[in-house]
Amino acid sequence: MTNRLLLARVALPLMVACAGPAALQSAALAPRTVTVGILAINDFHGAIEPPKQSVIAPDGKGGSAQVPAGGAAWLASAVRILRGQYANSATVTAGDLISASQLASSIYLDEPTIGVANRIGIDFSAVGNHEFDRGRQELLRMQRGGCKQYTPRKPCQVERFTGARFKFLAASTITENGKPLFPAFGIKSYGQGARKVTVGFIGLTLKGTTDLVSPGGIKGLVFRDEARTINALVPQLKAKGADAVVVLIHQGGQQDKPTDPNSCSGFSGEIAPILDQLDPRVDVVVSGHTHRAYVCDYGQINPAHPVLLTSAGNYGTMLTDIALEIDPVTNKVVAKRARNLIVQSQAYVGSRGPIPLSPYYPVYAPDKAVAAYVQLYVDAAKAFAQRPAGHLAAPAAGAALGQLIADAQLDATRAAGAQIALMNPFGVRAPIVPATDGSVKFADIYAAQPFANTLVTQSFSGAELKAALEQGFDENGPYQALIPSAGLTYGYDMSRPAGDRVVDLRFNGQPIDPAATYRVTTNSFLAQGGDSFTLLARQKDGVIGVSDLDALEAWLKGADLRAVPEAVRAVEVKP
Repeated sequence: MTNRLLLARVALPLMVACAGPAALQSAALAPRTVTVGILAINDFHGAIEPPKQSVIAPDGKGGSAQVPAGGAAWLASAVRILRGQYANSATVTAGDLISASQLASSIYLDEPTIGVANRIGIDFSAVGNHEFDRGRQELLRMQRGGCKQYTPRKPCQVERFTGARFKFLAASTITENGKPLFPAFGIKSYGQGARKVTVGFIGLTLKGTTDLVSPGGIKGLVFRDEARTINALVPQLKAKGADAVVVLIHQGGQQDKPTDPNSCSGFSGEIAPILDQLDPRVDVVVSGHTHRAYVCDYGQINPAHPVLLTSAGNYGTMLTDIALEIDPVTNKVVAKRARNLIVQSQAYVGSRGPIPLSPYYPVYAPDKAVAAYVQLYVDAAKAFAQRPAGHLAAPAAGAALGQLIADAQLDATRAAGAQIALMNPFGVRAPIVPATDGSVKFADIYAAQPFANTLVTQSFSGAELKAALEQGFDENGPYQALIPSAGLTYGYDMSRPAGDRVVDLRFNGQPIDPAATYRVTTNSFLAQGGDSFTLLARQKDGVIGVSDLDALEAWLKGADLRAVPEAVRAVEVKP
């Protein structure tokens, strides 16, 4: 049996499951309907090379399979093949197309990711929170092109950057003049005369972007309520002739069945209350942000809002295939369905051993032109990426890696009086897996923290330090325990009221003195109030230090074989 036939046996039930009753009638309606295909990705994060990541999916035999996936050249082939199945189509993204990227893209300011998106043929891309990581002006350069420098890194190092040929959409991101930073929506029409149909695309990011981005990069911008923004635009799109309304939003949720990217089991998340408020004329919501995959007939959750909701995971490992059947006479969508296709690419060796190609899903051939374009940047970055960056005694991930980074930042800022360093766990993006001899390359540490932050050391009283840690457990954003450097330990008890959840806070074994002064180092993202840690933005007696990458590299090189700290320094206390 061929891979394609096996895929068909797996995928067919999924397609039926995520289609409503109208979809079952689509065959009868087909002679008078027009089909429009929407091809969607989200949270690509500059993954121009295969990300060495796999998708867990059904194997067609009642079990699950690990499917290695992703890579721009393979994604380009999947898009081309799927686009060929539709006479009418659009290719879109739901934000975080750039930033927190692979080294070959990030050190060139994600210019190659925009080049890849141009070559794939993206039509519209919602602006996500990570699009703002390098600030407003640099994001505008991504759209417009040019080589003006807005960051510490010099642009246009490989080629002159001409900008995105697609449109960024930012309906809820409002500038000082009261208008969106980018257009609020885009429109595409298909066919002519009586058979003409029109699809409107609204693009926006989450309202909570202010808590996720360095404040300096979004100064002057306002992020409005998602549902109210969308609902205000639906009548405008309808007035312009839109037969279908598709929302591209950088907000999402998760299901409780991670082994099936086409399921919607036990769905929950921040996007749910947004969907519950939407104008019922919204047909499809392409979502992101959570890096989870799902396909939901939301009408089964809330019959008053029968929107089709999708997310394709992250890093281009999947591609969402959405089909709309539009009646050009009634100007309505009469059927819709979606499925997530896995972009199987290359086998790889992970931290737990080899991940071979899966026989249950097709393997895409890389697009030669896109592969050559990516290789241009990979080769340009190679010397930079492959240089030695020290030695590590064992693989480091999660809290252990966060502690390693915090220790490095403390060591790098002792000249500024640092006694304590704090690392945000969401800033740790990938594990560091040393070679068999313990050697670590710069590419490894870059993948772990790709934001190019600088270090800031400032003064806090013991009471202020505790209050800052408490912000990791308040109601203003996702919970996260700031990871401390050696010497600082604390517990957190989530049964206690917000503002009083940090317990047994100690420095060098002694209780923190609320009245004493401590010198504390964080990265510049936290020092500007990022991740809702607004109390860290005071920067009393602040001293700016080296970059976080320079600190980690120096720490790894400062020992023949740097040990990974194992004892957890921030521990949840159960009542």
